[in-house]
Amino acid sequence: MSIDRPILSTPWLRHAAAVQAAARRADWRPWALPAALLALWSLATGLGWVDTRILISPWGTAATAWRLLSGTMLWEGLGHSLVRDLTGFVIGSFSGLILGSLLGASRWADGAIGPTYHAYKQVALFAWIPLISVWMGMKEPAKITFIALATLPPVLQGAYEGVRAVSREHVEVGRVFALSRWQLYFKVILPSASPQIITGLRLGLIYAWLGTIGAEYFFAAAPGVGNILIDGREHFLLDQVIVGVAVVGVVGYGFHLITTAIEARLLRWRRVRA
Repeated sequence: MSIDRPILSTPWLRHAAAVQAAARRADWRPWALPAALLALWSLATGLGWVDTRILISPWGTAATAWRLLSGTMLWEGLGHSLVRDLTGFVIGSFSGLILGSLLGASRWADGAIGPTYHAYKQVALFAWIPLISVWMGMKEPAKITFIALATLPPVLQGAYEGVRAVSREHVEVGRVFALSRWQLYFKVILPSASPQIITGLRLGLIYAWLGTIGAEYFFAAAPGVGNILIDGREHFLLDQVIVGVAVVGVVGYGFHLITTAIEARLLRWRRVRA
């Protein structure tokens, strides 16, 4: 006696084929190095190759991560850090866009201000800490200023290079249509320079996050991810330090993904034209 098998529907077959195709396209290479490091970490702590007081096991670190994620200290600290980061980023990027556009559009300004700027960007960011601390103290204004200074150079450089690269023919067409200077900037120069400007803003956001952690280290203690790292170091809670470092990396990578998606959306016109 034969048993009739159910006939699979066409939508189900299409779904199954799509799942199989996605599995074949999946690239597992990005996970290879983290998996290898995790395996080495487990072996080193499990077999006693290292002092577990210095390098906590992955499972102990995971327990600490769960404790921090379940509590409020980590989330409150992360919130304070993000507010500092975005405030400094807005100030630094706004200043960078204005100065970069001015230097790129005006040869007189480039000749007058450019040498000073090129000298300024050669000074290490942390060299400004003594002056900032004397002028602004050690609290929030000093931290915001430090983050803004970290953001300024890449944004300024992106705006400068983008404006300088605008085709002279585009500018002449705008003048033929009797556009004012503001209209010429917003309708001709800014769209043409947008790829370099967006790249500068992406780099500025990365530098702002690095500057945020540095500011929380070198200025007065206050709630933040940097303070969690400092607290772990001072109390020899290395599992807490590892979790804090991981949080810093995850947030930075999140910024990278967000800005990449925004850049792809804003610059879709380039792919359409190509």
